Amino acid sequence: MEIQIHNSLSNKKQVLKPLKAKTINMYSCGVTVYDRCHIGHARSLYVFDVIRRYLKYRGYQVFFIRNITDIDDKIINRAQELKKDWREVVDENIKAYKNDLRSLGILDADEEPRATEHIPDIIKHIEGLIAKGYAYPQDGDVYFSVRQFEGYGKLSGQSIEKMQEAVRIEKGDKKKDPLDFALWKKSKEGEPFWDSPWGPGRPGWHIECSAMSMKCAKTPTLDIHAGGRDLIFPHHENEVAQSEALTGKPFANYWIHHGLLTINSQKMSKSLGNFITIEEALKEYVSDDLKFFFLSSQYSSPIDYTKEKMREASANRTKVKIFLQRIEDAIKNHADSALKKEDFVIKRKSEFEAAMDDDFNTPKALGALFNLVTDVNRFMDDHQGNIAECVGALRYVEEVARVILEQVFGFWLFTARDLLAVEENNLFVERAEARKNKDFKRSDELRDALKARGIIVEDGKEGQTWRRG
Repeated sequence: MEIQIHNSLSNKKQVLKPLKAKTINMYSCGVTVYDRCHIGHARSLYVFDVIRRYLKYRGYQVFFIRNITDIDDKIINRAQELKKDWREVVDENIKAYKNDLRSLGILDADEEPRATEHIPDIIKHIEGLIAKGYAYPQDGDVYFSVRQFEGYGKLSGQSIEKMQEAVRIEKGDKKKDPLDFALWKKSKEGEPFWDSPWGPGRPGWHIECSAMSMKCAKTPTLDIHAGGRDLIFPHHENEVAQSEALTGKPFANYWIHHGLLTINSQKMSKSLGNFITIEEALKEYVSDDLKFFFLSSQYSSPIDYTKEKMREASANRTKVKIFLQRIEDAIKNHADSALKKEDFVIKRKSEFEAAMDDDFNTPKALGALFNLVTDVNRFMDDHQGNIAECVGALRYVEEVARVILEQVFGFWLFTARDLLAVEENNLFVERAEARKNKDFKRSDELRDALKARGIIVEDGKEGQTWRRG
């Protein structure tokens, strides 16, 4: 089956046809490092990581670029607010951002360009736009002339006339038209700057992505450009204009946008007290809980973060963890059993692929996974009397599940990362010793202590096992 993507540019699903056979250039707008990343960023980072992983699963070579905006008004303002050098603010937040990526198990990008490392490329792009009559310098600033670009508004679906009603020239603006936007900003006293043909200054936000994506991908046309729905206008609209005005070619063939995340149906805001950083969320939930939550809604749809939904996500993770443990227990003494491709496993794998091929429909893909869990539990119950008969099929289930859960969804369900903390492990070991000494009162106390930490201990023939509840 062919992969279909809902293209924001055409506002319809289209079959994915890369420019070069099985090779895909994919660019995602990354973070502006003026503050810690929140769970809205986590959704963006994760869903595009899953899309990238699935494209690889389907046999594509994916060259993935995810930028970092490390110079911006927000960064300058935050540095002034904290009375720090802007570079210190950037370095602190990039370090925290990298820790967040590791904590979530999100793969590194193939290229992760920073705006400040591409100033010459940005200047060259601006010079090209000026030479072609699409941009003009004005007292140290440079602006893009929106009306000169005939296709402006095609991504957001807005007309020039409608846009004009919503904009006006602010005090201090030097642009000729309210619709024009800054490509280069003259630096004010005390602000960071780089030398340019128009004087000391810094790039505007929009131009960064155009210059960096084309430089890193080594092509004027990306296969896929990704970002949040809130970036369609003006950021992505401006990217289209300033890129296509320079090259005369489409900037991206497919635009994909994720829906926004709310907290208990409210927009996340520090003033409302509902601003949740990734670090804070991971103190309450394991990363796989967040992933199950994100996958419960298709990437393009909005999603609402609530305690109830997170409990459901945690329960789903536990269900899958128990399922995997049951398979592992059944096959561990039959490692030499031949793989047997049962029809019901092939069917659920096909359902998973059909869901993901249809614009990366992760809720349906999870549905196929949970159908597989039900099928396998029934299959094992039917073979309870002679488990050796079904080990070959279970090995195939494990192989399929490992690919889906680890390679595509990036879960840590199979890995040693889901380990007990030092204090938890000490309690676990002490409980094993108590049971060995038949001190069942102490054993129960330790079981309750672990349960209070969210760890469910179960006793079996092979000793005690644990899972996070």
